[in-house]
Amino acid sequence: MNLHVESLWRYPVKSLAGEPLREAVLTDDGIAGDRTVHVRGPEGVRTSRRQHLMLGLHGTLDANGRALIDGLPWDGIEALVAVRAVAGIDAELAEYDGNDRFDVFPLLVATDGAVAAFGRDVRRLRPNILIGGVVGMAEREWAGRELHIGEAVIRLD
Repeated sequence: MNLHVESLWRYPVKSLAGEPLREAVLTDDGIAGDRTVHVRGPEGVRTSRRQHLMLGLHGTLDANGRALIDGLPWDGIEALVAVRAVAGIDAELAEYDGNDRFDVFPLLVATDGAVAAFGRDVRRLRPNILIGGVVGMAEREWAGRELHIGEAVIRLD
């Protein structure tokens, strides 16, 4: 297998479309700036699993590392109006940096083989790192191994 990093992604606002990256700062908490703003409702965090139109909005970071929603500051009224239009009138936006902001782990690694088997656009899986050159579901054999990318060592679970 000739493995390579196919793409890098960051999702500054959880459950919105993310931003492709050419490089990323990787910390123990995953990619810096990832999923630091949440869309919330009375039930807790709202996700695109139920509010699929949320994927039509794009979360990015500005030059100062501040989350934006479609180019607007996340904590401004215009961004909130845009989010409520797709996530419900009772949606709110909240900044959060705890590790429980992730569904499972602070870094999601996917492979092109798994994406092909899944049969949908890779953006639906919302990976931070997409590894290319993987045949089928070969990643199922990787549990407990390490992925080395530059100076980063990522344990695979």
